[in-house]
Amino acid sequence: MTILITGARGKVGQAVIGRLHSAGLTVRAASANPAELTAPAGVEVAELALDRPETFDAALRGVRQVFLYPQPAGIHELVKAAEAAGVEHVVLLSSSSVLGPDAEHDPLASHSLQVERALTDSGLTCTFLRPDAFASNSLGWAYFIGRSMPIQLAYPDAHIAPIHPEDIADIAVEALTGTSLTGRSVTLTGPESLTFREQLALLADTLGRDIPVEQITRAEAEQQMGNYMPAPMVSSLLDLWEAADHGPAAIADTTQTLLGRPARTYRQWAAENASAFTQH
Repeated sequence: MTILITGARGKVGQAVIGRLHSAGLTVRAASANPAELTAPAGVEVAELALDRPETFDAALRGVRQVFLYPQPAGIHELVKAAEAAGVEHVVLLSSSSVLGPDAEHDPLASHSLQVERALTDSGLTCTFLRPDAFASNSLGWAYFIGRSMPIQLAYPDAHIAPIHPEDIADIAVEALTGTSLTGRSVTLTGPESLTFREQLALLADTLGRDIPVEQITRAEAEQQMGNYMPAPMVSSLLDLWEAADHGPAAIADTTQTLLGRPARTYRQWAAENASAFTQH
């Protein structure tokens, strides 16, 4: 039985491939640009581009399970090809944003929601993993911290429960190899609620130096963030953080509740990634 991993160039996809391969399972790593994909020796690499249906058949040949990265382009054609190929189970790396009140029109949620709906309407058994904020989102601060610049935030006291990407990988592997998560939709968080200010304090403690935090206006944040992301996404993120400014984030499922293993903490992630926050 072959397990196909899409989004195989990503942090979670790479971790899932490594775990499955180490367990002796047959894994096929898929990417729209397979030449740029690094996979362990013995792992087959395949081309799969969701906007090019002609790549589907070869990538899906002999596959019974798929770990799917959410991309709505070509999803209906991919579902049909998966059914025709005999795929039995799809584990989707979705997002907790699909649970929002206006997810269908929210740019942060809509692409994952479209994929969830296409899978729900199919004849495939599906498991939806819906992580909240990744701890690795903090890498967006690396440039500024590495140059001893202040971190400017409109909502420094917004609460989130950041999840370590390795925990997502552990849960994904359980979904692909076990039965406890089959057919379920699970919301995933880290084990603790932390404000952005608290995350930065933990990073400062890890690095052994101060990280100044400056609160800016929403308009200033919109202007800064608009330099590298579309305006609708900026508004959605700022709305999310504004709403999270009023109390602790809810803790959902973790590796502790789902796998019986302690969840990795944000402090642990910071220690593992400290080198990313030093100027090179």
